[in-house]
Amino acid sequence: MEKLIEANLYRSQLITVNGKLVERYNTCLQTLGFKQTQLSSFSIDGLGWSPEIAEERQNMHYLNNGDANPHAILITPRQKDIPVYMPFHSFDKEMMNFVFETYESQIKDITRDHAICVDFDQDIDTFYEPLDILKYQEISIGFRVTNNIVFHQKEQRDLINVFRQGHNFIDESTQSKLLESAKNYGDLRHRDFIMSAIAFDVESFYSKAFGGVYVLRDFISPILVFADKENYNEAIKDVVHDVLIYHINQPELVTKLRDHMILECDLRKEVKTERYNRIKKFELYQRLDDVEHSYLEILDEKVLFKSYLNKLSIEDRKKVMCVERYLEKLETSNTYKIADLVDESMYFALHKPHSSLTNAQKDLIWKLLVNISAKDILYLFWYDKSKFHDAFVTWKPTFKDWAVQTISNNI
Repeated sequence: MEKLIEANLYRSQLITVNGKLVERYNTCLQTLGFKQTQLSSFSIDGLGWSPEIAEERQNMHYLNNGDANPHAILITPRQKDIPVYMPFHSFDKEMMNFVFETYESQIKDITRDHAICVDFDQDIDTFYEPLDILKYQEISIGFRVTNNIVFHQKEQRDLINVFRQGHNFIDESTQSKLLESAKNYGDLRHRDFIMSAIAFDVESFYSKAFGGVYVLRDFISPILVFADKENYNEAIKDVVHDVLIYHINQPELVTKLRDHMILECDLRKEVKTERYNRIKKFELYQRLDDVEHSYLEILDEKVLFKSYLNKLSIEDRKKVMCVERYLEKLETSNTYKIADLVDESMYFALHKPHSSLTNAQKDLIWKLLVNISAKDILYLFWYDKSKFHDAFVTWKPTFKDWAVQTISNNI
């Protein structure tokens, strides 16, 4: 990952946690029912997730009490607007934005000396079967301030009310209690600790539960797309819910998404785009073994690209150039079909969200597309960083250079 780190493309906006903040973070972990970390310094993202603690626990989603009960930890107002690097749901970042929009002043006040545990409650104690994912409708976002400070604030305010009544201001017992409260917790009279639960509506989304599932329900009829074959096989046994269920590798899925005006693909337009060029270059890279030049040179210089293209077998050349060959042949005859000449995975990779979708819907569909066919390294980086990182470590060094340059030039 060194190349990504050097280019500020790998978790570059994490916040360092040390000193007193570690104590507050550990208090939150205990409050949520987790063990404290033994680390004296680590980093966190906008959700309060730490890559170092995840490695310590050998659990990338250590802030979850099961798939149905995720949490967040807030220890600094600096968590506002920074990325969520390991989301469990596609809407996690949107939820955190909503939290800060609603309670930014309270978060600033509370995190001066305390921390906030955030509970994402969708009234599901645990998942039992794949279609339980349909229960996601409205999430109640609840908050718990550490050290029971809300109770101590009420206690201090009650003591002040007693102090002001009659001649209680000269009562040594009342004075002692007030002084002890102020000594332990500071002056809480004007602190703003109240954060009532807020509701967050869920429409279409992706969740890592059940091995990864997309829930598309803003369209003609609800569609569930499973990434895990075993959970897909379990889901299709359901006869109660009126939903369409697909595995992500089923070719019929793309057809259905086009029929529902969720996807679209005009090859004549797509072949003129930079996205097509990136996909074509990735196709060439996958078919090259022994090269005398760096992949950065081969993929960015037209002469070298053509040179190495012509070194491939006829079949491999046809696959790299399949879209352009198909469009050329259409000029002479309309009897050709896409399936006759265009590689299926390349055709799927050139689809895009339908123009009628909202921006939020498009983001979700892009994430689905890069998992159906992961051939555009830029969109893979944008919409599924975990999968991008997994692929990146397998690439050859100079192709990594090309990937880093391509991404850096587009952000």
